[in-house]
Amino acid sequence: MRVLVIEDDPRAAETLRRTLAAEGWTVDTADNGADGVENAGTRTYDVIVSDIMMPRLNGYEVVRELRRRGVWTPVLMLTAKDGEYDEADAFDLGADDYLVKPFSFVVLSARLRALVRRGAPERPAVLRAGSLTLDPATRDVRRGDTPIRLTAREFAVLEFLMRHKGTVVSKTEILESVWDAHYRGDDNIVEVYVGYLRRRIDTPFGCRTIETIRGAGYLLAGDGGGPLS
Repeated sequence: MRVLVIEDDPRAAETLRRTLAAEGWTVDTADNGADGVENAGTRTYDVIVSDIMMPRLNGYEVVRELRRRGVWTPVLMLTAKDGEYDEADAFDLGADDYLVKPFSFVVLSARLRALVRRGAPERPAVLRAGSLTLDPATRDVRRGDTPIRLTAREFAVLEFLMRHKGTVVSKTEILESVWDAHYRGDDNIVEVYVGYLRRRIDTPFGCRTIETIRGAGYLLAGDGGGPLS
């Protein structure tokens, strides 16, 4: 079995290489995220181990770029940071497992074997509404061939609307799904973000994708919406 280790600390990388090699793995290494992405794109691996804090591309960017390129090799993230938000970020971007330093090499090896048995994950379906597309794995949003840059919150609101396209959703439903459960602010924040989205995904393209349904909520047209009048 072949594993790619992406780790910028030479001593840590060598320790990983020697330990995994002793257990029968064929190990390649890269000392920065950009080289790791290139290696993973040109050679077939059973699994990838990637640190998070690295030069050129960090671990989050490595996973995002691999998934954008259609490389679905299982990725286990290593980090000295310990927090549920770091773990959530890793999983949201397409990582398959997560291990906090310092860790047991016995546990690391067992996790890697489990990932290999599981195999590469299926590519998440790209959400579509007419010419508007949203890829949950790469967080890529496009109108036709034109990429659209969104903030994390704008992306989350649009993803929720696209997963419920053709259905009227209320402000409360959007708040409960996109904002923190402890949010106690004005629900008009949803209206603000819908306005932001319209300026990103509709106005520059002369489209009307998100309709306001008075007294009920919002409707994202299943066909991507009609032209602005």
